[in-house]
Amino acid sequence: MKKIFLIAVAFIGGTMMMNAQDISPNAIGLRLGDSDGFGAEVSYQRALGSENRLELDLGIRNGKHYDGFKLAGIYQWVWNIDGGFNWYAGPGAGLASYSYDYNDKKFRDDDSETFVFLAGQVGIEYNFDIPLMLSLDFRPEFGFGNDVFDNNDLDFDIALGIRYQF
Repeated sequence: MKKIFLIAVAFIGGTMMMNAQDISPNAIGLRLGDSDGFGAEVSYQRALGSENRLELDLGIRNGKHYDGFKLAGIYQWVWNIDGGFNWYAGPGAGLASYSYDYNDKKFRDDDSETFVFLAGQVGIEYNFDIPLMLSLDFRPEFGFGNDVFDNNDLDFDIALGIRYQF
């Protein structure tokens, strides 16, 4: 009985892993979310195999008294749910830098910080018949910095991705 159970589990597990993957070799677009104050990010995905890829996201923010950037890299495993509908998850890390310079008649303050962060990501995506992909993901990030901008904490980022596949 144990042998039949193990064979059944192996067969079911194997058939679940054999779903056809539809990972595009390249995809570029926008990841629209809060991004810990950076807003929209330019997002690029590169397939590394039939079931995994690398995602690079760059957010740039500037204004009259501040500017900065945030670069994140996430390694993702992709699993097919049905047709063009996939889900994905993976670990990653990134680098960010903030600087601000505020100066008026009553108050002057300027500071800057560069910090690193660890991240994870889980999400769902749909690949249309045209070269368009929509995704929705959740990315917790844990920052390591000198606490000028309160980056020594856990931040949660939810974003909508719109990408052109080629």
